[in-house]
Order: sequence, then structure tokens, then C-alpha cells
Amino acid sequence: MSLEWLDQPLTTSCYAWRLERADGVTIGFVSHDRDLVIDNLRYRAAPGMVPSTIALSDSLEMDSVDIEGVMTSEAIAETDLIAGRWNGAQLHIYLVNWENPDDEPLHLISGEFGEITRSGDAFRVEMLGATSYLDEAIGPLTSPTCRARLGDRQCKVSLAAHQAEMKVSQIVGSQIQFADVQGYAADYVYGELRWLSGENCGLSFAIISGASDMIRLADQPTRPVSIGDSALFTAGCDKNFATCRDRFQNSINFRGEPYLPGNDLLTRYPGA
Repeated sequence: MSLEWLDQPLTTSCYAWRLERADGVTIGFVSHDRDLVIDNLRYRAAPGMVPSTIALSDSLEMDSVDIEGVMTSEAIAETDLIAGRWNGAQLHIYLVNWENPDDEPLHLISGEFGEITRSGDAFRVEMLGATSYLDEAIGPLTSPTCRARLGDRQCKVSLAAHQAEMKVSQIVGSQIQFADVQGYAADYVYGELRWLSGENCGLSFAIISGASDMIRLADQPTRPVSIGDSALFTAGCDKNFATCRDRFQNSINFRGEPYLPGNDLLTRYPGA
């Protein structure tokens, strides 16, 4: 396979988008007047989807692309955009030969969905290139609290022992009651709730407070929550050394410096 089709006298190229959501849903679009099958995935015809700008460079500047389009497919619905189902989605853009879709495509850019803005039926997506990761800190900074995330490879706590599936028993204002919590809602503060059924199925939300069998989410679901909806609870951690030591018995993997003097030491001198 080669890109010889680009050198033909007549142009037979079109743009192809492959979108992969975090939950595994994958869809494709082509800026052509009919559907194309590429690598066993049907790319739907969407002539209105046009990449406005594509900036590529071999320097350390961020590669980015702004995508403008029209909501022509039920796969990209307003409710899904608002609910955050497309946050962090992976996008690959190619030039393909619509006359023979099996020909080798010309890869243009790949990246992750950044900011998504909407106006009426139109949407605009900023895509972050690979060089955007260079903005992250190179090395860890000292801190009195833990820098790891509960259950990651630095923390090493098994999340399986700190997860539970429960069902909604009551909704009171901005709080949701789960009778199966049995008074231990506080154990899930700073943790995560992932809906397993209902209109919010597949979406995850951070838990900011909990008492008895009532919990409050950091962001309210955009779709209604109904009694009987199932959710997977994952315990949270306030990242303090005492919590790591006493609750999780994991002080050996604590990724912080609780006893290292900080800048506040200067404010205590001189003093009693």
C-alpha cells in the first residue's frame, strides 16, 4: 500500500474522522456524499464536517485543530455533549481515497478533545495534540498530602476491596439516598460514583460530601436520576497521612511529606 492515489490527475480525497469515546463507543464520519467502510468501520457521510484549521509543526509548540460541524448524527447528540460523554474523547483525522477506501490513508492529526462549545445546532471542538502533555510538571512537587490517586500504581491499594454496587432509594433535593450504604456514606467522600443504569449510565461523578446514607455529587447529572438506578461506588481518600495509615494501612506507599517543614515555618518565627 502507498499514497500514490494522491498523485493522480483527478482528486478523489475526502476527510475522515474516527472518534473514540472514553466508554468505548467509536464512530466515523467522512466529508463525502456517501458512506464509506474503512477498516470494518462504517464512516457516515457528513459533508458539513470540515476542519477549520490544522496546525502541524516539528517544534515544541502545541499542535492543535479546531473542528466545526453540524449535529447531523444522533451519535453526537446535544444531551451527550452536555452530559460530558465526549469529554476526553480521542480523535483521528485522515485523508482517504473515497474511490478505494482500502488504500493507505494520509494521517493528518490525532489528539484528545479539549474545550467543546456549542451555538444552536453547531459545535466547535478544540483538540489537544501530543505536545500539550509537555505543559505538565516534569517532576513531583513536595506536599504534605499524598500526590497519588487512590488505587493507582503509586498508591497500590486494591480498589476491588473498596467498591460497592448500590441502588437509589430516594432523592432529596441535591442529595441522593442509597439505603445500601448503611450509614457509611462518609467513606465515599472524595470518591467516585459511576452510574450503571438509568439515563446517566456510563457517566462518573465525584462525591463531595456524605452523611449516613445520603451523598452529594460535585456536579449534578444533566439527565434525571430515578429511584432504582444502580451505581458503582468507589471509596475516596482525603490524601492525609493519618487516613492512609489508619484506614487503608498503606502508609508505606504514602506519596507525600507530612513532616517536611513548609513555607509556613517562616511565619512561626519568632514566636512561642
